Amino acid sequence: MLISPCRLYRASFRPITFIQHHLPRRLAFAAASHSHAPTTQDDNVLRHVFDSQSFWRSFRHTGGCVATQSKGLFCNRYLTQPQGFIDFSRATVEKCQRLVANVVGASTKRERCSIPYFLDRLSDSLCRVLDMADFVRSTHPDSSWQETATQAYAMLFQFMNVLNTTPDLKAQLEAALGDPEVRAGWTSEEKVVAQILLKDFSKSAIDLPEEKRQAFVDFSDRISQLGTKFIKDMRPELSSISFQHRQLRDVDPLVLQHVTTRHLTGVSIPTVGPVAITALRSMKDEVARHKLYIAGRSALKSQLQTLQEFLQTRAKVANLSGYRSYADMNLSDKLAQSPAAVHSFLAALSKDNESQTQQEMEEMLFLKKLEKGDEDTSIQIEPWDRDYYQTQLANKQRSRSRRPDFLSAYFSLGTVMQGLSRLFTQLYGVRFEPAPITPGEVWDPGVRRLDVIDENKGRIAVLYCDLFARPGKSPNPAHFTLRCSRRISNSEITEASISHPNLDPMQVINDGMAISHNATTNTTYQLPTIALICDFEEPSDHHSDSKEPTLLSFRNMQTIFHEMGHAIHSILGRTACQVVSGTRCATDFAELPSVLMEHFAADAHVLGLFARHWQTDAPLPYEMVAEKLAIERRGQGVETEHQILLAMLDQAYHSDLPLTMEGGFDSTKVLQDVWDRYGSVKEPRETSAQGFFGHLVEYGGTYYSYLFDRAIAGKVWQEVFDGGRDGAAIRREGGQRFRDEVLRWGGSKDGWKCLAGLLGDERLREGGPEAMAEVGKWGIKG
Repeated sequence: MLISPCRLYRASFRPITFIQHHLPRRLAFAAASHSHAPTTQDDNVLRHVFDSQSFWRSFRHTGGCVATQSKGLFCNRYLTQPQGFIDFSRATVEKCQRLVANVVGASTKRERCSIPYFLDRLSDSLCRVLDMADFVRSTHPDSSWQETATQAYAMLFQFMNVLNTTPDLKAQLEAALGDPEVRAGWTSEEKVVAQILLKDFSKSAIDLPEEKRQAFVDFSDRISQLGTKFIKDMRPELSSISFQHRQLRDVDPLVLQHVTTRHLTGVSIPTVGPVAITALRSMKDEVARHKLYIAGRSALKSQLQTLQEFLQTRAKVANLSGYRSYADMNLSDKLAQSPAAVHSFLAALSKDNESQTQQEMEEMLFLKKLEKGDEDTSIQIEPWDRDYYQTQLANKQRSRSRRPDFLSAYFSLGTVMQGLSRLFTQLYGVRFEPAPITPGEVWDPGVRRLDVIDENKGRIAVLYCDLFARPGKSPNPAHFTLRCSRRISNSEITEASISHPNLDPMQVINDGMAISHNATTNTTYQLPTIALICDFEEPSDHHSDSKEPTLLSFRNMQTIFHEMGHAIHSILGRTACQVVSGTRCATDFAELPSVLMEHFAADAHVLGLFARHWQTDAPLPYEMVAEKLAIERRGQGVETEHQILLAMLDQAYHSDLPLTMEGGFDSTKVLQDVWDRYGSVKEPRETSAQGFFGHLVEYGGTYYSYLFDRAIAGKVWQEVFDGGRDGAAIRREGGQRFRDEVLRWGGSKDGWKCLAGLLGDERLREGGPEAMAEVGKWGIKG
């Protein structure tokens, strides 16, 4: 599409094994050490703002603002009340119509030279409403705000669809691109923006005859409906199954007591969810494991019918747009560029992973034979064995003397945020500074605001942290870009002064939200505004006898680091054009900064910046982290293989098979063929696990992306940050290199060229199947 909402990169993107398994993060570690960053007043305030409810209550109103009148949600002057979303939308439509008129009416070379600029402003204007409305309708606890945000989203989305089917816009862009004199007047960013928008036009069937264009619109609407239905209906044919008491004797009774149904012949347990996962990991009875595995991976028949129509309709849309398959269409603007290149990557990665997978399978088989007391050569590892024997192997390695929650005492939420600020100061010269809240600025009293301060440029971003649980809130961690970076031109300032002579032009241009002005260069930017969402338990209330702060598990600490990787990309990807700012890059490149942050989260020197016991202030004993990481690395080969299989299945489903498969499309047979050809174990014929593969909807043809970025992140960690050795993880040299070659470009520079510069490997510069295969050879490290 010509204009699309800012892409959101959420934790839910991280691979899942249908609905039951979550790919563990396997991270490298260095020798234990404890680094000490200088402590500042703001640094201590940052910790207390998150760790102490009483401190936060007094701090949030310290800005000297005594007014009670709302300044607007996110300080947006329109959003002082829910109805403001409608006013915001109407004002945006009027502004967009003026921008469209500027593009369509451009006739001279000088006017055509401004086409990328006006189209970028058009995108920015729409995203200001769409991204904010999407966030509010899914996150705000007040239903009146949710309702008006939903209405605003619908209004702007409908208007956006009109723009996407306006041939004059594409014709003007093509004319400008075809004129060398016009192109010569564009900045490098504007040239990239023009090419991106032209590609988006090619996917929207805008050149088709009216009848086919209408079919394209109808198919697109149907895809949206089917995708929503597929996600909603992800449940098994059997919601629970019965077992004899003896079959469950190895399962923790505390897990079973609240969710089981007891009857004369035995006990019924759910077939999916945490109890089923625990049971598969702990039931010694193989017959019982087999039964539960099959039930948990057998989808509703209607779900398979929905999936079939969904995939076939996607294939029809691709054909209408002139592509062989949906994967061909969806990959055309990614680093991979083609299904063949994705296959090159997955094949190379599979080969690299083969020996580790085989070793892990042999370890599990040895344990199975030992448990059965049988050397029968026909015994083999079955799909329902994997979780059970991996758990047994991990238990043998885990120290018996330490509680599983031991590490959390060293990770209060405040110290983790303090540590992130210290790390970013070391790497990039930016820090977090807590800011008081103005009336009406946030959607919940527990939301903290952080200003991001650059050591040379001052404030460069605003970060809202909604990290605590509340009723009705989604439990999924997420990163939202509410407003992207963009340079505000002097002509816009003049235009605002004329149209609203009684208002500050900056208030008009950026709706009252944050901006920065550099007097030396006379440049003005709208600041990226970001929201991070998590679902942690709030610290103890100040009236309570306990002063315990929110303590994070090691995994939750990694989650914060991961989401901050997205945030720092949004913050430092400061471009003049909104279309390519921050995380608005190729989907298969967008996870690199966040996955890389997971390596930092496991580094001894990084943890030494902040990880101290919340009560005693004792430093974290790193050998505890080393033990945990060693345990997590067990089974990494098998887990990686499973994700490769899912990526291959995603490719097969988005190939031409839905419309060309001999005998008619059969999604279950396609899954079985992929597992038979590439897997270490075959999928049982009676399952239909594809009915739970929800990522097919959002990432059609791009499920490989997380594996791809994990392979790149491992290489970057070793090459740029020297694997964390000798404190390399907290040195400015590596951070500056990563910032200069990757982060600062957002999506304005081809990802392959970024990688070639970062790693000093010219073989990567032009991309293609060979470059994809090279990344696959790097494997998944750490």
